[in-house]
Amino acid sequence: ELSSISAFDIAKLVPEFSIFTAGYIIRDPDHQQKVFNGPIGEELYKLVSEKMDVTVLSPIYLGTRQVNLREARNVKTPADLKGVKLRMPGSKEWLFLGEALGATATPLAFGEVYLGLKTGTIDGQDNPLPTVRAAKFYEVTKQLVLTNHLVDGIFISISNKSWNAMTPAQRDKVKAAARAASAYNNENRIKEEAQIVDFFKQQGLQVTTPDVDAFRKSVQAAYAQSDIAKAWPKGLLERINNTK
Repeated sequence: ELSSISAFDIAKLVPEFSIFTAGYIIRDPDHQQKVFNGPIGEELYKLVSEKMDVTVLSPIYLGTRQVNLREARNVKTPADLKGVKLRMPGSKEWLFLGEALGATATPLAFGEVYLGLKTGTIDGQDNPLPTVRAAKFYEVTKQLVLTNHLVDGIFISISNKSWNAMTPAQRDKVKAAARAASAYNNENRIKEEAQIVDFFKQQGLQVTTPDVDAFRKSVQAAYAQSDIAKAWPKGLLERINNTK
């Protein structure tokens, strides 16, 4: 009845939502919340309700995804990731993102990533830094490249059947609870990300910053020419960019 679903989950049934699976669309956590809690979010949530029979209650900031490599290398632009087997989840949207970053996108289940990094089946993976720490990927990698390529999120959601069975007062309480949970998560996740880089340096990882503008331009160009972008409503990208 109640679950947290990702933009990638939603995009499978609501192609218009696939814009949020693209790299360098959402700028930061604040921009994410303004987009999803404003008119753009309301419009897309209506499509989710119609096509998935699900009501979105609140967006949650999951973290900003970075590239994490088994062996350190000089990464300044997407060209420097050529030939790197970068683990991505298995959907076409995830794999496209990996290729857009310049790497060879390699599908692998999350539970197999640690061993894959240890044995060299994959050369790297991408995740928010708190996930890298929680999964202990720092034990089997040597570098973090701060590409900031995807401001990731999930959505607290409820089935329309359960939502429609509630009274207006019950709905208000459930939505308020979801928003409170989101606010608590977001505040603490942002604090954690601000402090976590020092942890990885203490573990011996190289932490480097590439030419993010070069990554952004390359990734956006890849999406602009893709079939994925054909599903994006006209003018939506500009509206997202103009959300301040």
